[in-house]
Amino acid sequence: MARSHPIEKIRNIGLVAHIDAGKTTVSERILFYTGLSHKIGEVHEGEAVMDWMEQERERGITITSAATTCHWEVKGTDKDCWINLIDTPGHIDFTVEVQRSLRVLDGAVIIFDGVAGVEPQSETVWRQADEFNIPRLAFINKLDRMGGDFKKSFQSISEKLSSKAVMAQLPIGQEGDFSGVIDLLTMKAFSFEGELGKEVIEKDIPSEYQEEAESKRKILVERIAGENQELLEKFLEEKEINLEELRQGLRKAVLGYNLVPVFCGSALQNKGVQLLLDAIYYYLPSPSDLPPVQGIDPKTEEEVTRQANDQAPFAALVFKIASDPYVGNLAYFRVYSGKLIKGSYALNARTEEKERIGRIMRMHSNSREELESIYAGEIGAAVGLKKTKTGDTLCEGDSPIILENITFPEPVISIRIEPKGRAEQDKLIMALRKLSDEDPTFKISRDPDSGAIVVSGMGELHLEVVVDRLRREFSVEANVGRPQVAYRETILQEAEGRGQYIHQSGGRGQYGDVWLRLEPRERGEGFEFIDKIKGGVIPQEYIPAVKKGVEEAMGQGVVAGYPMIDVAVTLYDGSYHDVDSSEIAFKIAASRGFQKIARLAKPILLEPVMKVEATVPEEFFGDVMGDLSSRRGRIMKTFGKEKAKVIDADVPLAGMFGYATDLRSLTKGRANFNMEFKQYRQVPKSVAEEIAGTKEK
Repeated sequence: MARSHPIEKIRNIGLVAHIDAGKTTVSERILFYTGLSHKIGEVHEGEAVMDWMEQERERGITITSAATTCHWEVKGTDKDCWINLIDTPGHIDFTVEVQRSLRVLDGAVIIFDGVAGVEPQSETVWRQADEFNIPRLAFINKLDRMGGDFKKSFQSISEKLSSKAVMAQLPIGQEGDFSGVIDLLTMKAFSFEGELGKEVIEKDIPSEYQEEAESKRKILVERIAGENQELLEKFLEEKEINLEELRQGLRKAVLGYNLVPVFCGSALQNKGVQLLLDAIYYYLPSPSDLPPVQGIDPKTEEEVTRQANDQAPFAALVFKIASDPYVGNLAYFRVYSGKLIKGSYALNARTEEKERIGRIMRMHSNSREELESIYAGEIGAAVGLKKTKTGDTLCEGDSPIILENITFPEPVISIRIEPKGRAEQDKLIMALRKLSDEDPTFKISRDPDSGAIVVSGMGELHLEVVVDRLRREFSVEANVGRPQVAYRETILQEAEGRGQYIHQSGGRGQYGDVWLRLEPRERGEGFEFIDKIKGGVIPQEYIPAVKKGVEEAMGQGVVAGYPMIDVAVTLYDGSYHDVDSSEIAFKIAASRGFQKIARLAKPILLEPVMKVEATVPEEFFGDVMGDLSSRRGRIMKTFGKEKAKVIDADVPLAGMFGYATDLRSLTKGRANFNMEFKQYRQVPKSVAEEIAGTKEK
């Protein structure tokens, strides 16, 4: 079966933004104007198509990224494209959804609230897009609202995020008078009329905006020309640069991430979204515009590439596992090269096992369309993959490749959870495992002392939603403990020593003997195992058991029993017994050795520190500063912002539980704050002793 639309016409894009910038409202308009939905679902009415989970509809926020495919025809032309659209969450607790979506997307539309401009989570998603080198457009939304100001929002993007931002449009009117937009390339004004703004009416620019539009167009043309030698020569010679040349020049600059065009509108008032769709077609890349994807050949460990075409060997990255009540496990994947046919087999490069592709789906939020095959550049979902996890590569058995995995942040907050009845124990564990498969930042463990189940996540809201899903989707009622900080441990200095396990009990004994060196790593670098065994002093088949023993020992640190991070462990010597040595013996020897040597390596306790930004009316500034300091916060900077002060502080998570309520009562409900994980930092000695003491009890 041939591909239904050429790769050049595909746009894989994500909508990303700070919470409440109107991202889902924009996506609902896109579905409506592209004919995918027959009515507009409003977030505030709990009817958004893209927010299909009950929790999303109740809270009016996006929790899980939703994927959908729609078709757009550029008005007045024969140009069209297929848009694979992913609407991502704005709340920091669900930042993993943004991260994994950006990993497989080719372009992004970053949406800003026209009243607030750049907000803390806007900076986070911008940095994430930078990390993956994603070409992007900016859309300043909500210009119809009181305080909506396009120029001020544009300035905040230029100052706080990127000097590459350039105005591509101007609004006509603002706040209640906002009535349309001016396109600076075509020098035409547009209004949006008829039912739900379906009719895009092109007009001449109102005379009072003519002068401003001309001066802003000059800046835009100069910036485009500055990125292209031919256009620059024309510009300097004051020759006319036609519309097609400008569009091509701007497209090239966006693809090279040299310019970020800024558009404007009000999605709720149905203004500006169709022109944004045109811009997605004109300026964001198709999969064939991008360089070939790179990966590692698991057999040779050499770097290999895959071209984005249907003839290349099949390679796809699984970026999300979701539990669907009707079809079971869904593995969302992006095809980078080749094609996948229903009923065929694909190799999971991580497990080295083949998975049968029973059914292939094209997703439309939470509904689906069955496909016979899927091709390079497309995004789909496979049903029933048994051993595939987020970040795995699916590929052809004859041409294996491992694409770069998605790295996820460590969870920072934990709660104890137990079923209300003994009979529900197995049901709870099964449900938690399913949720953990879906979400790599949600971890399950057992408290080694009490045996209680402990779940960890990215924030209080994250865990609240998990508990809610347990009740609704899996019908499991659970008792939940108070949130606890997910402390970690590490070491400050190098140490080395021996780990042994020698056990004789008549008959065959057990013998494992290892020499290990522990070294601290930079924060965030994680665990590294280095095999320096020479001359076969430990047979090769026992080395993985040594690594496993070390990993298990790291799960329970030596200061207060919290997991250890950022340690390099070198296995450099040891011995074995021809008869008595076994994998289990070497595993136990390594585990005991690690625990013993870690005590000599100056072990310390680490705590998650949050970046907190509080916006406070001036009269409460001193009180809020004092309160943050009392929570062991470090004030990093303060600055003024329209009759308010903004405080940037680094505060240990332990001091932030219940902060929303305390801040409200301290400021009579007039302040707000944002918080995101920043780093793990050493706990002061007195606090560490207290934490170790409570953990021992």
